[in-house]
Amino acid sequence: MELRQEPLKKHAASKAVKSVSILGSTGSVGCNTLDLISRSPEDYNVVALTANRNVEKLAEQALEFGAEYAVIADESQYGALKQALAGSDVKVAAGAQALNEAASEPADWVMASIVGAAGLRPTLSAIRRGATVALANKECLVCAGNLMMQEVEKHQARLLPVDSEHNAIFQVLEFDQPDKIDHITLTASGGPFLYSSLEDMKKMTPAQAVAHPNWDMGAKISVDSATMMNKGLELIEAYHLFPVKEEQLKIIVHPQSVIHSMVSYVDGSVLAQLGSADMRIPIAHTLAWPQRMASPAKPLDLAQIGRLEFIEPDVTLFPALKLAREALQSGGSAPTILNAANEVAVYAFLEGKTGFLNIANIVDETMRRSDVQKLTCLEMVHAVDQQARATADEILRSVMD
Repeated sequence: MELRQEPLKKHAASKAVKSVSILGSTGSVGCNTLDLISRSPEDYNVVALTANRNVEKLAEQALEFGAEYAVIADESQYGALKQALAGSDVKVAAGAQALNEAASEPADWVMASIVGAAGLRPTLSAIRRGATVALANKECLVCAGNLMMQEVEKHQARLLPVDSEHNAIFQVLEFDQPDKIDHITLTASGGPFLYSSLEDMKKMTPAQAVAHPNWDMGAKISVDSATMMNKGLELIEAYHLFPVKEEQLKIIVHPQSVIHSMVSYVDGSVLAQLGSADMRIPIAHTLAWPQRMASPAKPLDLAQIGRLEFIEPDVTLFPALKLAREALQSGGSAPTILNAANEVAVYAFLEGKTGFLNIANIVDETMRRSDVQKLTCLEMVHAVDQQARATADEILRSVMD
């Protein structure tokens, strides 16, 4: 079942103070969002901020921006957060249910930037109250795309894509003429290992994998960029966000990260969005939407850049691309399995428990051992996710032995 959302349309702007909540405020996207808000604080009221474990940063943000709520996902950190905010008016809570409740608070705009499948339930909580959700967590649509889009339609929520690629598509896509789209091209930087051999990749360390040549991102997404799984996940996300078929989605490597994505139309026109490699650009677009706001991003200087390169992706060097497309073609629970196995493998690599090339191998083997089924409810998504993680853990242990 393909759902294409009405919320991605232009609506009348309001000049009133915008209330905002940020799910995952201490991460890269969350910090960049608050950086933009800090430049015109009179325009925003911060309702809720959440984090996983970073108590010190969360408390600092809550005090600086006058948040009404501060929520820490790790319940063991509740006491530390309460102490850090003692004497303030900030309400403190902890745990998974508290995250859902924070997302349910009546904010006009919600940044969904909790990394991984953990962001699914809080994001759905915001969607179910009909909020405008700036989606920076691609795993939500990867794990439960059809279910999530059904909820968007049912509750008349709005999804504004924050990933630079999807935000670029959103800016140049003519939603009222979906039949005139020939194809969509997602650009990929290629990550830090674009010009490496398989032999080189065997020796790559976590420190090398997170050293992205263009973007400043968190560790997990940086590793996903190095394997190019990030682009595979974005492929699946794009399928749910935009009115195209799987075969209309293409990927091309563009090392300069200047063109963030392109839409090709049947008349031969190709529309692209260009910009500096700064996440504050797509965040600013969603934060001010349907208007535009100034951002501190470095202006794009094409003369200084000099040239733009485009390379066909090598699925031998980056098998994650092939795995992601296979998961999208299989449908059902296949993308959920893909994402769960990838999270297990990436964090194992970051902890030094397995090699870089084993990330794709673990995902591949997990998918082979798992049965694909139709997803009918969120509980089923959770069950598939947990089973896939258990399978990936088992494969990981066999690799470590």
